[in-house]
Amino acid sequence: MSSRQVPKKVNRRQFAAALASLTPALMSGAKSLLAAQRAPAVSKASSRPKITHGVSSGDVTEGRAVIWSRADRPSRMIVEISTMESFRNSRRIAGPTVLADTDFAAKLNLSNVPVGQRIFYRVQFQNLENRRILSEPAIGTFQSATDIRKDVTFAWSGDTAGQGYGIDVSRGGMRTYETIRQHRPDFFLHSGDTIYADNPFPSEMMLDDGTVWKNIVTEKTSKVAETLDEFHANFRYNLLDENVRRFNAEIPLFTQWDDHETTNNWYPGEQLLDNDKYRVKSASLLAARAKRAFFNYMPIRNPFPSQERIHRVIPYGPLLSMFFLDLRSFRGPNGENREQEPSWKTSFLSPMQLSWLKRELLACRTTWKIIASDMPIGLIVRDGPNASENATNGDGRPLGREHEIAELLRFIKANRIQNVVWLTADVHFAGSYFYDPNHAQFQDFEPFWEFVSGPLHAGTFGPSKLDNTFGPQQRFASVPEGMKPNRPPSEGRQFFGLVHIDSNTEVLSVTHYNVAGEKLWSTDIEPKHS
Repeated sequence: MSSRQVPKKVNRRQFAAALASLTPALMSGAKSLLAAQRAPAVSKASSRPKITHGVSSGDVTEGRAVIWSRADRPSRMIVEISTMESFRNSRRIAGPTVLADTDFAAKLNLSNVPVGQRIFYRVQFQNLENRRILSEPAIGTFQSATDIRKDVTFAWSGDTAGQGYGIDVSRGGMRTYETIRQHRPDFFLHSGDTIYADNPFPSEMMLDDGTVWKNIVTEKTSKVAETLDEFHANFRYNLLDENVRRFNAEIPLFTQWDDHETTNNWYPGEQLLDNDKYRVKSASLLAARAKRAFFNYMPIRNPFPSQERIHRVIPYGPLLSMFFLDLRSFRGPNGENREQEPSWKTSFLSPMQLSWLKRELLACRTTWKIIASDMPIGLIVRDGPNASENATNGDGRPLGREHEIAELLRFIKANRIQNVVWLTADVHFAGSYFYDPNHAQFQDFEPFWEFVSGPLHAGTFGPSKLDNTFGPQQRFASVPEGMKPNRPPSEGRQFFGLVHIDSNTEVLSVTHYNVAGEKLWSTDIEPKHS
């Protein structure tokens, strides 16, 4: 067309007639072109990542926190944080990419978090092929730690989804999480058995009262976990519960593991030769997969990624430090536990972890030092009739694994490390125990308290028998002697504890609650100062 030619205007009827006159091949090409022009809208919708299991925060300390979430596909985690719920003046941080090797779960280690404030965070996932495409946001919040004296309140418990008691929606799901959330603690200590990878969920279980417990059932939690994906599936299962997701979005998690993240009562090197449920017979191989899944799904800081280290210290202001133990990864075999002298067979904490704990306790300057243990000290826990699962082995002087406990208690006394309190779970009831050298066979230690709680959502069992080696005196037990074991969550015997530290008096108060939020028992502990 020359510069002098002016194109004629074509109306809609003329355009339609021109299309009709095209050959079939050209007509097909024209339709394809029109379809291609519409394709981006469809493609954008189908390629938008989705957040599948909510958000959570964890390991909150002064200026730092960990944020967790999971997408449904390869994508990049994006986090915004603000001190205002409106997200005005927010800070945006590009997080890690997520791929199938982490089950599309992601964690972001936050630094420079404003101290002593309510923090709001917003998580999205970004399409890796088109950065303009983002998931719908998921929002969470946490209270940041501070370097000034301030009241501290936190909750603790353990044992989630055990004995086949999964999510029964008709019974309200995992209700203990909601009861704890309503108390608004600064954080929650999960003392282990965060999943039960060895307890598949049947669709129904008949209860003693004639009613039926009805579980949500998924394919990969209908058998014991052996593959990495099956371990991941157990963590995904708990996050199907709306109580848990709401809790995680509002209460920071401080977590450790015990045995059921892998399999019941396991120890390194164990062979599951007599267990027909498992094709994989190596407990160490199962544990490696279990720990990887644990780190993929828990908002736990991992300063040593090559080690996946669970034992760590979290300082929480001038009044409190949390010392997390790992009594599973370094132990020797579960045997009679009666060795006269320490050896590799008596390892429980391990010499390495014991040295680390001594160093950290000696360096600690906070008023209270909480030792978060995944197993109790003086409550007898058996692995069959002739083997010990924890340190206890019956009355008398320290033997076997008790050598390490005695060494630690002696060290604490000799170095005048004051205000040490132990918190634990594992035994599926709540209890309070005062360890008194005047009632002990080993007496070279200062008196201290150990508090037990749980289960969060699992079968409830009766009180454990006591080993007098370190002189535990029972002050409270949440269930009666002789109670029929493995009581379902529907009976209301699910427990958690609340710890409060008063910033003025420094008094530490411990209170036991049940799932209904009823206060069961409480005590106040006065701090000691040199």
